[in-house]
Amino acid sequence: MKVEVYRNLHKNCWSVRDTKTGRVVDHVPYICIKDAKLVVRPAGRAKVLKDQRKNVHAFIRGTAALVKELNEFHNLQYQHWTQISYNPYKHDSFIYTDSETPIYDSDYVFLDDDGKGWTYAKYNTNKI
Repeated sequence: MKVEVYRNLHKNCWSVRDTKTGRVVDHVPYICIKDAKLVVRPAGRAKVLKDQRKNVHAFIRGTAALVKELNEFHNLQYQHWTQISYNPYKHDSFIYTDSETPIYDSDYVFLDDDGKGWTYAKYNTNKI
C-alpha cells in the first residue's frame, strides 16, 4: 500500500496516511517504508516558522513494507544504515543527521519507536 508517514506528536507514534484517500489508516510505534521519498512542503514549513507552531508538512512517502519485504529488510547490513532527521527551524529538507546533508529519497526508511528515522540507501542528494 502506498502511504505517507509522519510523526504524531500528540500520540507519540507514527501516523500512516493512505495516499489514495488522504485518510489516516493506522497509528504505529514503528514502520519500514520501501522506495521512500522524503517530502517537506515549503508552505507548511513557512507557516511553522511564522507561527512558531508545528503542523503536518513533512512526511515519508512510499510503500509500506510487507512481511516478505521485511525479511529482505532484516538482511540488510546494519552498518549501512544512517540516521536521518528533520527540524523545520534548522533545515528545509530531511537531512543525514551526522553530516546535515539533505536527503530526498531512499531505498528503505525505518522509523523507530523512539521517534528516530534511519535510511538504507546510496547517498542521494537529488531533489525531487
